[in-house]
This record gives sequence, structure tokens and C-alpha cells, in this order.
Amino acid sequence: MHRKFLIAGNWKMSNGIADSVSLVDVIKSRTSKILSIDMLVCPPFTALDAARKAAAGSLLRIGAQNMYHESKGAFTGEVSYSMLRDCNISHVILGHSERRTIFGESDELINKKVCAALGNSLLPILCIGETEAEREKNQTFTVIEAQLEKCLRGVSNEQAENLVIAYEPVWAIGTGKTATPEIAQEAHSFVREQLAKIFNEKLANSVRILYGGSMKAANAEALLNQPDIDGGLIGGASLIADEFCSIIGTADKLSL
Repeated sequence: MHRKFLIAGNWKMSNGIADSVSLVDVIKSRTSKILSIDMLVCPPFTALDAARKAAAGSLLRIGAQNMYHESKGAFTGEVSYSMLRDCNISHVILGHSERRTIFGESDELINKKVCAALGNSLLPILCIGETEAEREKNQTFTVIEAQLEKCLRGVSNEQAENLVIAYEPVWAIGTGKTATPEIAQEAHSFVREQLAKIFNEKLANSVRILYGGSMKAANAEALLNQPDIDGGLIGGASLIADEFCSIIGTADKLSL
């Protein structure tokens, strides 16, 4: 089954409004003729509206990096799905390893966020993946299976059609290390097998699974050539216009 590539940039806590608009302008200009893939950038909350306005008239979509599962209330410092909808964005990253490790987010909390996003016209990019210690103990598949089962609990087959998964080996995020294409493919294939168990094979074959561990221009083609890798959730390289646009160009080339 053909799955359209999605190249997504996670800008994390980088780029204020001016820098976000400038980077969107460059990406928008350099990718204006690319029609075969989906493109997304996720700026900080403060730059969402400005980035969306800058991207207007292009195929570049704007997403958020996190959200809370309640629509409003006494949750100081949080941003709700309804607030994100007010910004007219399309996607939201949930369960990123930094949210799990630094902020202590559990699979159960991430599940609430995933269900809230799917129930309120937002497309979640659910991040899963093992730490270096877990990989060394041969627990990769056990960890992935548990994360998927817990984070997708209560998600219907119909809702899952709007789901994106990002496999991010935690040991390869911001470390310069990258899973080999073979290691990444093995994990992506396992994710798809688990999705077939949770939902069904047809749906599993339609869900896009992104690779999220230090993808850059130099390794993008080898990773994107793998049969179960449907794009990338790009961190540091998405802040560099040349790098990010090169990855987009590679995905476009492989789509033709």
C-alpha cells in the first residue's frame, strides 16, 4: 500500500516569532513546487499563529509540540486542544521522549491526550521508543508493544485512520547516533505488526510511521527507502533550512 511521506519538523524550545516566520518563509519558498509529500513544522506555542499565517497559501502545515487533554480549567501553564484548534493547526506531537523523561508523562496520560486530540479534530503524532538501557537489555519490542497498547487504549478503528506514529529510539535523539536503516526498519515493521493486532491489518498498512532519531540530509534517503518508514520527525535538522529542505527533496524524489 502506498503511504504518502510526511516530513515533520519539531523545533522544540527554539525560535521565537521572528525566527519562526523567517524559517517558514524560506521553507515555503524552497518547497513551493513539491506536491507529492506532506510537510509539517511544529514551532513553540508562542509562534504558532505567526507561523500559520506565514505558511498561508502553501502546502506547509503547522502543528504543535504538546497539549493537555482537558478543554479548559485550572491547569496553570497548560494549553488545551480547543486553544490549538483556535490557532487552526493540523497536528500535535504527543508522548515525545522529552515529555516522558523530563516531565514524567506516563503512557496513561499520553493516552488521554491522544484520545482528546482524535476526538477534537487534531491529528496526533504519537511518539514511542526505547532508551539505550532498554535496547541493551533486548527490551525494545517489549517497550514498544506496551507503549502502543497503553497509549492507544480506547482509540477506535475510525479514529486510528487519523493517527501518525513516530518511532524515536531515545538513544538516537540529539546524540548524533542514528539507528541503521535495518534497525529502524525492524522496529517500524514491528510497530506495524502491533497496529494490526490492536486494530486490523488494513488499517495498520495505512498508518504512517515516521522515524524520529537524528534523521538528516546525509541519511534520509537510506532511511526513507525502507518499506515501513513513511517519513521523519526531524529535530535539530529541521531548524536548518538547507538540511530540512534537502530531506523534503529526498522524500519528494523517492515518491516520484
